[in-house]
Amino acid sequence: MEFKLELVPIPVSDTDRSIAFYTETLGFELDHDISPTDGLRIVQVTPPGSACSIGFGEGWVGTAPGSIQNLHLVVSDIHSVREELAKRGLEISEVDDMSAPGKPTVSYAYFQDPDGNSWALQEIGD
Repeated sequence: MEFKLELVPIPVSDTDRSIAFYTETLGFELDHDISPTDGLRIVQVTPPGSACSIGFGEGWVGTAPGSIQNLHLVVSDIHSVREELAKRGLEISEVDDMSAPGKPTVSYAYFQDPDGNSWALQEIGD
């Protein structure tokens, strides 16, 4: 048996504002923006290099905007990614390096989308 997680729905209050945030600020690719029927709009965006996309829009995500917490975006160089995102105007935390004896260092930086859905950049060191 094989499972592939390929889409995570994200509840948002303003679809166009969210498209701008995810594509312009974060640099995600806009894959789809369709309205197959009245009251239904489906948007799919994908982080660069990811096999999993996020989806949002109108008429299909039933949870409250801002209710998704701590989704992880794994990066190979958290300091350069954080710096680039901050230059694009993203409010993002400083990098927090966590380690335990005998374990690789794990680093995080945190941010939110305009609705308060929260994200973490994560880098796992050697």
